[in-house]
Amino acid sequence: MSDWRGQEFQVRLGPPGHGGFCVGRHEGRVVFVRHGLPDELVRARVTEDRGGSFCRADAVEIIEASPDRIPATCPVSGPGGAGCCDFSFATPAAQRALKATVVAEQLRRLAKVERAIEVEPISGDGGTDTGGWRTRVRLVVDPAGRAGVHRYRSTAVIPDLRCPQPVAGALDGVADRIWTPGADLVVAVDGDGVRHIVELAATGETDRPGGRPSTPRGATRGRGQRPARRRESGQPVADERGAVRDRAAARKSATNAPREEWVMAGSGRAVEYVAGRRWELAATGFWQAHRGAAQCYSDLIAEWSGLVPGGSGWDLYSGVGVFAARLAEQTGQTGAVAAVESARSAVADGTAALADLPWLELRADRVERWARTHATDSRPDVVVLDPPRVGAGKEVVAAVTDADPRRIVHIGCDPAAFARDLGLYLDAGYHLADLRAFDAFPATHHVECVALLDR
Repeated sequence: MSDWRGQEFQVRLGPPGHGGFCVGRHEGRVVFVRHGLPDELVRARVTEDRGGSFCRADAVEIIEASPDRIPATCPVSGPGGAGCCDFSFATPAAQRALKATVVAEQLRRLAKVERAIEVEPISGDGGTDTGGWRTRVRLVVDPAGRAGVHRYRSTAVIPDLRCPQPVAGALDGVADRIWTPGADLVVAVDGDGVRHIVELAATGETDRPGGRPSTPRGATRGRGQRPARRRESGQPVADERGAVRDRAAARKSATNAPREEWVMAGSGRAVEYVAGRRWELAATGFWQAHRGAAQCYSDLIAEWSGLVPGGSGWDLYSGVGVFAARLAEQTGQTGAVAAVESARSAVADGTAALADLPWLELRADRVERWARTHATDSRPDVVVLDPPRVGAGKEVVAAVTDADPRRIVHIGCDPAAFARDLGLYLDAGYHLADLRAFDAFPATHHVECVALLDR
């Protein structure tokens, strides 16, 4: 089969696929086309072709436009651009409908669940505004010291910060200065409106003997970042696709390695509020990106938990304990809540914020290990899980269902991983009592799903 890269052809687009594209067909092959909408006729340019049954393309000309198409609100993410805003050229209602279609398809295919899905806005403004929602931004710095974002499916840097996602003022002045080449920048606007900018030292070689980076001008040293868990890259593979995978694994390993942090603006300690409670955490630590997401999910968990005074609960992948706090407030001091998080810095920050809830225990441990060893100790009334994008997986779901909680609240930001986990619960005898989907990442293909399961 010949390589189609660079070829252009007309194609009628079909339904959306998981990943921010629509599915088309050309000469018997599937074409995943970005920047188009269902039923549009477009001229597509192939951007990636590794052989096999499909290739990837950009819609470079819209020949017959959908009535849902609007002028793109993001100037950075068009054909050949960044991967930040997959659907900025669609009306907000159409964006949510696309996501709903994808969620429903993943549930049908992976969990054998037939369910109509509505994706709800979080912002409270009716979902008409798809910009100004992101309070956490991670940027990359190119070899010339300019801050930018990665080109879609590439390590190339686009030094253009006009994406409309960040909240007002988040990126003011960032494009006007020179940063350390190869560094990453974490920008966080906290609940008090304070902006924090933290520079993460470049991976690989640094400008000091022995590999320690020099302090950027005007910076103060921040607390070191804990390395994320990562999979070993394994042996190199001889074929082209294997080589690409190996290089990608190496880049990911380098990115997740411990890196020096330098606070360039603010204190590097973000203050956040949920349900009347105050947290202080590292600006580089995890917090929901959407300004209203933490409160939205916390309220839903409180509604769905079913906890009463004296009850018990688990909060797995707990971060600083936002959800655990709501559970502990419901159980009262006669109850018991356990929260488990692998990042020790998050556990320390959560412990400090929740000192008035001594019946809430925050533990620093790997969730799969902790859940496995505690599955038969007691029967919690409710288990809340908010795993990373890859989902909880068989081991964790098995441990949770072995603990036999009356209710499970499972949160997922990837529809495929969410559906796979949901299918595991159903296979273990749980029933899907309710499901909500939220547009927590407007203008992108990402969506947050929350399921309530019971016996």
